[in-house]
Amino acid sequence: MVENDAARAAHVARDYYDTKDVDGFYAQAWGGEDIHVGVYEDPREPIGTASRRTIDRMAARVSDGLGPDSTVLDMGSGYGGAARRLAAEFGCRVVALNISETQNRRHRELNAQHGLTDLIEVVPGSFQDIPAPAGSFDVVWSQEALCHSADRLGVLREAHRVLRPGGHVTFTDIMAEEDAPEDALRSIAERLSLPPFATAPRYTDQLRSLAFTEVEFDDLTPHIRTHYDRLAESLHTPTPGLLDAVTPTYVETLRTSLDHTAAACHDGYFTWGIFHGRRE
Repeated sequence: MVENDAARAAHVARDYYDTKDVDGFYAQAWGGEDIHVGVYEDPREPIGTASRRTIDRMAARVSDGLGPDSTVLDMGSGYGGAARRLAAEFGCRVVALNISETQNRRHRELNAQHGLTDLIEVVPGSFQDIPAPAGSFDVVWSQEALCHSADRLGVLREAHRVLRPGGHVTFTDIMAEEDAPEDALRSIAERLSLPPFATAPRYTDQLRSLAFTEVEFDDLTPHIRTHYDRLAESLHTPTPGLLDAVTPTYVETLRTSLDHTAAACHDGYFTWGIFHGRRE
C-alpha cells in the first residue's frame, strides 16, 4: 500500500511540475533559479536573495562534506539553483535527481549558461528509488521536495543507503504544526496536490530510527510566513513577465490558493526549518 501511495504521489508531482502554468509561475515569481522557501533578513528583499541565503545556511551545516573531491546528491533539484551554487562555491560534483523533465531541461540550460555542465549531472527519476549504489555520496541535500512523498521514511532510508559513512543529510520541508486542525491541513494539502504533511518531531524520530547521529532541527518558521506573504503579493500585483507566462485562469486560482496558504502560515498551522543528520 505504501509503495502504491508513493508511486501515485510521484506521478502527481511530475504532472504538477510539468504543467506549463506551474512552470511559468515558478520561473517568473521565484526567478527560475530556486523554488524553495527563503531566509529573510529584510521582508522586502528579493525572494531570490532570501532563497540563496537558505542554501548558504544549509551548506554551512555540511561544510566538511563539500569540496572538489566530494559528491552531493540533490533530491528534487528543481531548476538547480542549489546545485549550481554548491558546484560553483565548493567545486563539488552534484548529481541532481528530479522527476520533472520540464524542470530538468531548464536546469541543463542554466548549467550550460554558467559553465557548470561538467560538475552537475541532471538525472531524471524519483528519490523513492535513488539510481545510485550504496555509499555514493558525501552529502544528501533536499529543499521542499519531501512534502511530495507519500513515503518519507522510505526517502530518508534511501538517503541513508547512498551516503558514505560520516556523510551528511540536510533538508528543508513545509510541515504541519503538531496541534494544527486536521481539517484545515487536509484542505490545504488537497489544494496543493500534496500527501498529508509531515511534522518536525516525526522527521526527527525517523532520522534517529535510521541511526543518523547529530540530528538537529533549526526551526525557522517565521520565514515561511514572510515567504508566502511575498508570493501572495506577487499574484495580486503580477509582473508583465508573469502574465505572459501563465493563463489568466491560473492567476486567479493561484491567487486564492496562495492567500489561503499565507493565512494558514500566520495562523500557526505550518512549521519550516533546516534538518541535519550524519550517517555513522
